[in-house]
Amino acid sequence: MKLPISIPNIVTSIRIVFIPVLVIVFYLFPLDWRYIASASVFTIAALSDWLDGYLARRLGQMTPFGAFLDPVADKLLVAVALVLLVEVHASAILAVPAIVIVGREIVVSALREWMAQYSQMRSVAVSVLGKVKTAFQMIAITLLLAGGPNQDNPVVILGYILLYAAAVITLWSMVQYLKLAWPDLSSGMKND
Repeated sequence: MKLPISIPNIVTSIRIVFIPVLVIVFYLFPLDWRYIASASVFTIAALSDWLDGYLARRLGQMTPFGAFLDPVADKLLVAVALVLLVEVHASAILAVPAIVIVGREIVVSALREWMAQYSQMRSVAVSVLGKVKTAFQMIAITLLLAGGPNQDNPVVILGYILLYAAAVITLWSMVQYLKLAWPDLSSGMKND
C-alpha cells in the first residue's frame, strides 16, 4: 500500500515525530532548561499544525490521508503534553481541564466514527469554535510547559486560564456534536 506523499502530509508526519522528542526533552534535559526547551519543541509542533493546513490549501494537496492524519497528530500531541503537565503540576487545578479535554476527544472521536457508519449526517466540519479551542489549548500548553510547576508564576496562571477556557469550549463543542447526532442516536428508542 502506497501512502500519499505530499508536503502537508510530510509536515504532519514531522509533528508526530516531535511527540517523542517532546518527551525526551522534558525528561532528559537539565531541570533549568527542560521547561523552556519542551515549550519550544511543543510550539514548533503546534505551529506545524497551522503550516500543514495552509500548505494543503495553498498547494491544492488536500488528501483523505491528510484529513485523517492531521487531527490524530493534534490529539496525540495535546494528550502527551497534558500527561506531562499533569505529572509535573500534580494538582487537580490542571488535572480537571486535562481530563475534560482528553475525555471530550475520546467521546467526539467515537461519535464521529459512529456517524460515519450509521448516521445520516456523515461528517461535521471544523467550526470557528474548534479553531479557537485549538488556539487556546496550544497557547495554554506552551505557557504551562514554559512556566514549569510554579503556580504563582503569571505565565502559569495565564496558562491555567486559557486551559480552562479551552476546556469550556471543548465541552460546548461536544454538546453541539451530540445535539447534531441525537436524532440518529435516539432513533431506536421507544417512547412508552
